[in-house]
Amino acid sequence: MFFVLMCLCLQATGLHAFTASTTTKNVMVQEGSGADMKCDYSADFGSSPRVEWKFKDLKGSQSFIFFDGQITSQYQGRFTQYAGGLRVDKTTRKDTGDYTCEVSGNDGYAEIPIKLTVIVPPSVPVSRIPTSVTTGGNVLLTCFDMDGSPPSTYQWYKDDTPLPQDPSKFPAFKNMTYKLNAQNGNLEFPSVAKTDSGKYFCEASNGQGPVQRGEAVFMEVKDVNTGGIVAGVIVALLAIALLCFGLWYANKKGYLPKMSESKQKSAVYTQPRQDYGDEDDGEFKPKSSFVV
Repeated sequence: MFFVLMCLCLQATGLHAFTASTTTKNVMVQEGSGADMKCDYSADFGSSPRVEWKFKDLKGSQSFIFFDGQITSQYQGRFTQYAGGLRVDKTTRKDTGDYTCEVSGNDGYAEIPIKLTVIVPPSVPVSRIPTSVTTGGNVLLTCFDMDGSPPSTYQWYKDDTPLPQDPSKFPAFKNMTYKLNAQNGNLEFPSVAKTDSGKYFCEASNGQGPVQRGEAVFMEVKDVNTGGIVAGVIVALLAIALLCFGLWYANKKGYLPKMSESKQKSAVYTQPRQDYGDEDDGEFKPKSSFVV
């Protein structure tokens, strides 16, 4: 009753309630099947409103699917726009993301978001587990499922025992200081200890197929080789001492060239010639030079 009164009031005052709605807020379909996304709008937009569809994938990239009255080139063939909706034929995992229906007309605008999830079971996760690490270092183990949709969550195991996300709450794990992120699959040891040695593997699951397990790898945590470091320093010092002794001995025996002392050379200066007349006139013409 209240809604009817509001509509009558809006019509009487000349105001418009531009609205858009959908009956498919969240759509989930198996990969390879079709999907329909509905977009209904009020008559306030007029008889020929402008309708556009946008898409944002899981990486955040945005693009138009339906623009200026037609399906854009990259989506032609599988996407179809019809009055009141958008259809996708033979969905793929890349179609998973957020869709937006935008309606405009008669100076009004409205939009409605729709989420499409194309269901894909998880695949065998790719894990990276080091085989040998040093005590006290920061160690990161990673696990990633490239196919699961919706995205998989992850569980890590040590020696076939599942690791809890918060080890401090379990007596058997209270001495472990790892950080486990079930959303991105990371298992981090800020300061790995010898007690962290063991066989590790991870599992990926998204509720849409069987749980998939990655390869198990034994990670050995070793103490820092202080003896080797000390031995290396001693060898380096001995090499430097031997080099210094060799240079000293060679210099003492005269095997190394000595710096030649510079000798001061005498400079000869000649007095410029001056004309005192013709030699044939019998007059004295002095000519001299001196050595400094």
